[in-house]
Amino acid sequence: MEKVAKKGGDKYVPYDERVSEESIVYFTRDLSSNGIKKIYEKVNENIDGKIAIKLHTGEPHGPNIIPSSWVKDFIKDECPNATIIETNTYYEGDRYTTEKHRETLKINGWNFCPVDIIDEDGTIDLPVNGKWFDHMTVGKNLVNYDSLITLTHFKGHVAGGFGGSNKNLGIGCADGRIGKAMIHTYPGEGQWSINEEDFMERIVESTKATVDYFGDKITFINVMRNMSVSCDCEGVAAAPVVTPNVGILASRDICALDTACIDLVYAMKPEENHDLVERIETRHGLRQLSYMHELGMGNTKYKLIDIDNGNKEIKRSEAVANLKPFDKSE
Repeated sequence: MEKVAKKGGDKYVPYDERVSEESIVYFTRDLSSNGIKKIYEKVNENIDGKIAIKLHTGEPHGPNIIPSSWVKDFIKDECPNATIIETNTYYEGDRYTTEKHRETLKINGWNFCPVDIIDEDGTIDLPVNGKWFDHMTVGKNLVNYDSLITLTHFKGHVAGGFGGSNKNLGIGCADGRIGKAMIHTYPGEGQWSINEEDFMERIVESTKATVDYFGDKITFINVMRNMSVSCDCEGVAAAPVVTPNVGILASRDICALDTACIDLVYAMKPEENHDLVERIETRHGLRQLSYMHELGMGNTKYKLIDIDNGNKEIKRSEAVANLKPFDKSE
């Protein structure tokens, strides 16, 4: 039977129309290293042993990445022996080879702890029971770690519509040559020939391979700050940010977390979210969420818990009430 991606990734499904159990997603408006630390302590169960932190370290001088000073402070206080992990890129540029990548890491301030470019020494295949893949090829050093913290800058993405924890793991753990080609390229066609729902489903299956590998020793944090419609892969060429900063969300459920971030975008006023919503829908990025749910990776419904106000459950509209217009100086 021919494999076909399920359509509908351009259609937002309102919360009350979803059929799902509810998970817990934590929320803070505190955009700082302290905010990351506070919310991590809500979701750090079973994170022990040799700890890896997967984040997007960015192209040289990237203006929108999570500040390295925040991550430095977080690691110092919460997981002092952790290692940041990354992979080389599929596109030619300043992170295409390990040598260039390490220079970029220095430029962006990622020199305060070990950084493991996990595909530097080769690859390993992790199993996944998916529609498109029976395995995903990742950097082989990934399996050297006992636990994984997924620390993600939530933003738009030129092909994925948005980049949350799913994109951070699905593309970010796939090695730069084999795994990323499996996600991006039809055999014999152009490098970026896979898109829309086909692309989203492949990202999800890649993510599932990593999530399944770590089991209950993985957790997820999304930072909703400096949300350009462009990914951090675009560096200084990223589109200007027009969406207001929101806060930090975290969960043990990757599907619920990315879904909650999308819900907060849609809960904004039209003048606040128009660019990001247009990017998400035109790329059919919402298929990331529905496919994670279909593969049993988590729920599309959740309780949103405000840790700034006594762990009170709040509505999505409350989380994005009275947002300030984006100020690039902050």
